[in-house]
Amino acid sequence: VQLQACGGGLVEAGGSLRLSCAASGNTLSSYTTGWFRQAPGKEREFVAAIRWSSSTSYADSVKGRFTISRDNAKNTVTLQMTSLRPEDTAVYYCAAGRAITSTLRSATAYNNWGEGTLVTVSS
Repeated sequence: VQLQACGGGLVEAGGSLRLSCAASGNTLSSYTTGWFRQAPGKEREFVAAIRWSSSTSYADSVKGRFTISRDNAKNTVTLQMTSLRPEDTAVYYCAAGRAITSTLRSATAYNNWGEGTLVTVSS
């Protein structure tokens, strides 16, 4: 499956952004789809994931502020981000794989990655 992420940009703290991950070559409903982010000088970290069953998982740092969802008709996964903070600034990546509940927070569980989209939150 090929992935294309978009929707990043510059936003003030407290603002919102909506990231989309469009897939081709296969249906995302067959995979676990995750969002990861990498800030300058830091390791890539898990943000959120949605399984084939539509169950979701979030990093503690974004729980209550970010929402991941999937549109099967459009074959896209969306990350709605609200109450953004400067520490959310990073390149955001979407990924798809056969991750299970116990592994979906690990980047190694995903073997399909899109190019990143930059999110910058100003204070």
